[in-house]
Order: sequence, then C-alpha cells, then structure tokens
Amino acid sequence: MRDGIPEHGRIPRYYAVKVQVLDLIAELGEGAALPTERELCDRFDVSRATVRQAVSELVLEGRLRRRQGSGTFVAGPKLVQPLALVSYTEGLRQQGIEPGRTLITLEHRPADPGLAAELRIEPGDPVVHIERVLRADAERVGLESTYLAAARFPTLLEVFDPAGSLYACLRDQLGVVFAGAEERVETVLATPREALLIGTNPALPMLLMHRVSWGPDGVPFERVRSLFRGDRLSFTTRLTPTS
Repeated sequence: MRDGIPEHGRIPRYYAVKVQVLDLIAELGEGAALPTERELCDRFDVSRATVRQAVSELVLEGRLRRRQGSGTFVAGPKLVQPLALVSYTEGLRQQGIEPGRTLITLEHRPADPGLAAELRIEPGDPVVHIERVLRADAERVGLESTYLAAARFPTLLEVFDPAGSLYACLRDQLGVVFAGAEERVETVLATPREALLIGTNPALPMLLMHRVSWGPDGVPFERVRSLFRGDRLSFTTRLTPTS
C-alpha cells in the first residue's frame, strides 16, 4: 500500500470519495458544515451508500463530527495528551485548554482479587473508588475510574475536591511522590453505560488506558482505568535510545 492505494491500483470508490471529501474539509475549515449527502452524491457522481461510507470513516477518524438534528461538521484538531507522569489537568492546561470533571461515583468498596494483586493488598480490603467524566473546554471526552488503597489514604475524602486534580491533591495535600508508573493502551468499544456518560456513539472506537502508579518504596498505590474518545484525543511520548 502507498498512500492508501493498493499496489494493484484498483481504488475502492468510497475511498476515492473519501480523499475528495478530505480536500473539501481543508477548503471549508474547522466548524464548517459539510454539504448534505445528496449534495455530495451530485458533486462526486456516486451513490448515497458510497458517500455514507466515506463520511462515516472520516467521523471515526475524528475529521468530521455529527450533531444530531444539525448535520455533519468539520472537526477541530485532536487534543494531545502526553504519556507521562503528569495529570490530565496539567496535560490540557499546557495546551491552553480548560479541563473539567463531573463526579459519577465516590465510594469505598472491597477490592476484588485482581485489584488487590495490583495494589498489593488483601482481597476484600477497602479501596477508594473515584469515577468521573472528563471534560475539555466543557466537551465530554472521557471517563476515568481510579482505585486507591483506603488504608494508605485515610484522609483522602476529607481533602479531595472531585472537581479538581486528584494527582495534585495526592501530591500537594497528602505528600505522595510519584516515582513511576506502568501504562497500557488499547482500543475498545464503550459499553452502553460508558457511551451514555461520555456522550458518544457506542460504535466509535475508544482508547482505553490502564495505569498502575507507585512511590519511591516501589509499592503500587493507585490503579487508573481511563477511557477516551478516539475521535477527540491522541497521545504522545518521547522515546530515547536505551543502552
């Protein structure tokens, strides 16, 4: 494949239309309304099914956004979140974007065997579970679930502001030092509940991040499960040679 074109040179009709729509997107600019399906069919002399497939792929890729009852619009650039020991809040503010959170769950619950093993506690030991919808300039972009050993942070719920940064609270209020973390990223589809909370189509791909953080003693104290909209966020990291 070279630039999306197979070596045999036969290009699917929808893909040719997709390339033409990309050119149109560049002309229209961010926030502009895309012509209707009928107008695109007339413009490119193709069937509605062909246009629909091309536009659907561009929606999945985050180039276009659908607004129910309004139409399809040119999307802005994706938000970039660093894969580093910085909080969601700090990552967005570095880009001039105002982060926000909506609290869904704040509770104590017993640790299941898998969570207990990751936090090096006993199954059934209490953990603090914090679940919040993540926002960027008021737009819902993700869902974050954090689990911390309750015995290690007995005063957390007294000092934690659910609308603020948990990372900053742990660091500034409780003196926690983040010495390292292991993070895994994969693509998934949201569950119906997750899609409803994030306000996205369940068919859109999501980026799922699992992270376990530890302090200078090497003992894990936090497990985070973050689900992000694949059409609105991308992640970046800097790689250096290893010896």
